[in-house]
Amino acid sequence: MPASFTILPERGLVYVRYEGFVTIDDTVALLARYMPHPDRVPGQKQLVDLSAVTGFEKDYARLLGLQAQKADVFRPADAVQTLLVYYAPNDEGYEMAKLILRSWQGVRTVMATVQRNAAHALDILGQPERDMEELLTSAR
Repeated sequence: MPASFTILPERGLVYVRYEGFVTIDDTVALLARYMPHPDRVPGQKQLVDLSAVTGFEKDYARLLGLQAQKADVFRPADAVQTLLVYYAPNDEGYEMAKLILRSWQGVRTVMATVQRNAAHALDILGQPERDMEELLTSAR
């Protein structure tokens, strides 16, 4: 599956992973699974792992429309801020993250950044682990 998520409720964190060639439909399907999830709560920090991305759909008009939908998800009625950290060590994932970051501009309830180093991404989120595998193993 090119897009998956794991909610770590005890940490207030959602780990999202994209793999291979990412399409906008992958994200639409991911949101459809995430929205009704019983462990989803406003303000959960989001760690988006783009380390395995090999390419992405570059339909900018559709991407901006999708980002508008996502902005509604991260703009809860109680105005809780959401921290989004994109982990993108390779160039393809980094380009995808930069495009997504631009689409968050002007959404005051979202603070988003991209990191090329796993330890830095985890530090920003207040996690003690140094890589994604360690995070997922210790959070279970």
